[in-house]
Amino acid sequence: MLYFINPPPHRGEGRKENELMVEDKVTKTFKVKGMSCAGCARKIENNLNKIDGVYATVNIATEKAIVTYDPEKAREKELFDLVESLGYKLIDDTEEDSQMDLVKKRFLISVAFTLPGIVIMIIDMLNLLEIPYIDLIQIFISVPVIFWAGFHIIKSSIVSISHRTFGMDVLISLGTLASFMTGVIRLLGFNIANYALVGAMIMTIHLLGRYLETLAKGRATRAISQLLELGVKKANVIRDGEEIEVPVEELKIGDVVIVRPGGKIPSDGVIVEGDTYIDESMITGEPIPVKKTIGDSVIGATINQSGVIKVRITRLGKDTFLSQIIRLVEEAQGSKVPIQELADRITGIFVPVVLVISLGVFLFWLIYPEAGRAILVNFSSIFPWINLENNTISQAISVMVSTLVIACPCALGLATPTALIVGSGIGAEKGILIRSGKSIEIMKDVNTIVFDKTGTLTKGRPEVTYIWSKLNSEEFLRIIASIENNSEHPLARAIVEYAIKKNIPLVKVESFVSIPGRGIRASLDGKEYLVGSVNFLIENGYDPSIYGERLGALERETNSIILAADETEILGIVGVSDAPKDNAREVIEELKSLHIKTIMLTGDSKKNALYMKEKLGLDDVIADVLPQEKMMIIKQLQSQGRVIAMVGDGINDTPALKQADVSIAMGTGTDIAIEAGVIVLVNGDISNVLNAIKLSKEIFKKIRQNLFWAFFYNIIAIPLAGLGLLHPVIAEIAMAFSSINVITNSLRLRRFNFD
Repeated sequence: MLYFINPPPHRGEGRKENELMVEDKVTKTFKVKGMSCAGCARKIENNLNKIDGVYATVNIATEKAIVTYDPEKAREKELFDLVESLGYKLIDDTEEDSQMDLVKKRFLISVAFTLPGIVIMIIDMLNLLEIPYIDLIQIFISVPVIFWAGFHIIKSSIVSISHRTFGMDVLISLGTLASFMTGVIRLLGFNIANYALVGAMIMTIHLLGRYLETLAKGRATRAISQLLELGVKKANVIRDGEEIEVPVEELKIGDVVIVRPGGKIPSDGVIVEGDTYIDESMITGEPIPVKKTIGDSVIGATINQSGVIKVRITRLGKDTFLSQIIRLVEEAQGSKVPIQELADRITGIFVPVVLVISLGVFLFWLIYPEAGRAILVNFSSIFPWINLENNTISQAISVMVSTLVIACPCALGLATPTALIVGSGIGAEKGILIRSGKSIEIMKDVNTIVFDKTGTLTKGRPEVTYIWSKLNSEEFLRIIASIENNSEHPLARAIVEYAIKKNIPLVKVESFVSIPGRGIRASLDGKEYLVGSVNFLIENGYDPSIYGERLGALERETNSIILAADETEILGIVGVSDAPKDNAREVIEELKSLHIKTIMLTGDSKKNALYMKEKLGLDDVIADVLPQEKMMIIKQLQSQGRVIAMVGDGINDTPALKQADVSIAMGTGTDIAIEAGVIVLVNGDISNVLNAIKLSKEIFKKIRQNLFWAFFYNIIAIPLAGLGLLHPVIAEIAMAFSSINVITNSLRLRRFNFD
């Protein structure tokens, strides 16, 4: 799709917040209410794309639909009506609509009714107590479970059948309703066993699976809302020669705003008065603020650190740099999650087959009751629950219900979320937060890991990494740290902190003059000193070339070089850098031993990037890149057939994190990056990249085992049910046991050892 990053004014007029123009079409993002599985998303997407002039993508993970349509061929109301006819609902993306509380409420209510029902059913089966009106009681207990807590499942099934699509909900609904109807038929006076409570049990177990799936679902949609929250709410604008405070929505192109130290830039613009340092770490990921003066561009939501500046607004709303980042994140979020779709794809074939089998066994027992009875007689000594006294219709219904019940793929619904929940709990204890099944499925195939530099491979803060001086080292530190103690520049603070750690006493300077962007002129102990960049000292008549070899080597190893001189000569050199994390090289080496290519992707200079490559033993580095370029580089690597895991910590990394096959965010980074990560390393320990790979592979192994046993169970159990060898209650117990087996297998993950 081609977005107009800077759309003509006439195209932007009257447009809603979640609406973009794509060529001559309208693109809108909607939340979709009522989806429960990937099959739901696929059904909505396929039907929307049948409308002339409409192209839609629906994502179950984000619960969103991105719809591009031609207003001349399709109306928005047509989209809403179609989705509603499918049993779902489109709502504006700006509306809040959380399903968690409702899912939890449905499950808890179903449990509250079903548990007493199970007790009653056991008492009746074992003839422990005569319970009056037991058939009516079973109906009474089952109704709220089936027709309130589970009504949305039944409704979805009806709609699915009407559209000739079959998912797990169809089988659940049919098994539940068939069981419930036996109770109704019995109340009407027919001699048939009452399995109404079995229906309630089926629905409760299914709602449990739905609840666990909801818990396991990532919070991807929060990334967008948190990015939006970074924006400034109000701005101080100059109108008619006076400074007034206005909501940022009332700003116009060309407005001049005043931004004081500590304030955020309200929108993209150009400085027209003043100079300052701007913290652009949210965009670049680099910790050192950038010097800005008249004529320099500034980005909305970045932070003014020092001087008062006036900024002329050049871009607003959807055209700002931050909004473009948001748009990139939304695009990258549209990727499908294969592991979430697996069960539904298989169930789409499995369900119709089971329905045919259920109908077939029902007709068989009706048409050939004697043949069926012969089977029962032969196995009655093995299966004590076989009732040889059932009449033909009762036995046929019993077999059909048993087949439907035993085939209900509840274990299939639990296979993925239980393994994710247990595995993520283990990860959390280690400082690894796993938030998406996508990472589990794809991690085993990752062959390339792309690292951000600052805050990921490095410590994320400037610190002194090199000192050389003609003087005694303590004396040199006393001089330069005492001078820098009067500056608020981040490099100055790094030097001061280093001196304090070394227990160097600082003294008061006699004079102090800061030359912005260059250095400092100060007097101390009756002597004049200069502290600043190489160019600053050259401008003042000093010759650093005598230290050329030393400076040349240092330029590769550090972010910044600071020189100090007295009235006659250069006294010493300080290198300030964002140093690598202590265990970074060890992690890189182990990743390479696993045949995983390691790449560093950074907005830093190529010089520093190449030094980091050598220092850490990386396979490759890509430097001087912006957030949009990071995302495009990930795409290029993917087009080469590489499976990418991206590790980052800043807002600038967010589009790339979302584009990567697996996104790993450092928990010590920004909230936005954390929300973008399907795996979050809570404590920022780079070694947990390795642990995350190991754990993900183990979780995926358990998921595969769970899926295998879920289907193997059905392959064995369905023939037994069809032969009449399973009582519906036994079928329900067996179905529940298969779910317990899946959960138990997932719990075995607790034995996993990271070593």
